[in-house]
Amino acid sequence: MEEPRIFAVGDIHGSRLKLDQLLAKIDWRPENQETLVFLGDYIDRGKDSYGVVETVLGLKNRHPNEVVLLKGNHEQMFTNFITGKEELSLTANGVAKTMKSYNDNPPFPLSHYQFYQDLLLYHETAQHIFVHAGLRPGVELTQQTEHDCLWIRDDFLNSTYDFGKTVVFGHTPFRQPFICPGRAGLDTGAVFGGPLTCLETREGKLYCV
Repeated sequence: MEEPRIFAVGDIHGSRLKLDQLLAKIDWRPENQETLVFLGDYIDRGKDSYGVVETVLGLKNRHPNEVVLLKGNHEQMFTNFITGKEELSLTANGVAKTMKSYNDNPPFPLSHYQFYQDLLLYHETAQHIFVHAGLRPGVELTQQTEHDCLWIRDDFLNSTYDFGKTVVFGHTPFRQPFICPGRAGLDTGAVFGGPLTCLETREGKLYCV
């Protein structure tokens, strides 16, 4: 039996307007058990990280079983920053934009704090593995480290290793979606002037705004 359609969204980075436009464009039907997967990096660099988190949290609250929220490396860094585990320069990785977004909407919501804590490292279906950055070749999915799931780049991108399923990922920006056998890269640099991209996995249809 063919699994319901899955829609995967690449790195948003505070680009709330593009996110709103993309959500209005895609033909996602949660009432049919279709899944909407966000690949992480909701925050930093763009103007409205707060608004992006509010939007995806709203979707998750309305459709808890049909919305999957993955962690990106920027969420990891921000969580470490707000919990005091890590000191970050406010100029590093665009975190100053995130802090301004939250400072414009005080106080820091408990729901947002919980959002950062609850993000998943990966999501697996019958035919796909969804993860922020990629996977370490030759390592079983359940043995993948958090660091690799959130940060890996060349060791994953340059490998022809077959994970047995198509790996859908973000993290590494491409000018256009990177689609090849066993790989689908959906970070198209939305915050840098490129489009925000969504892939519908069954038909391979791409939505870009």
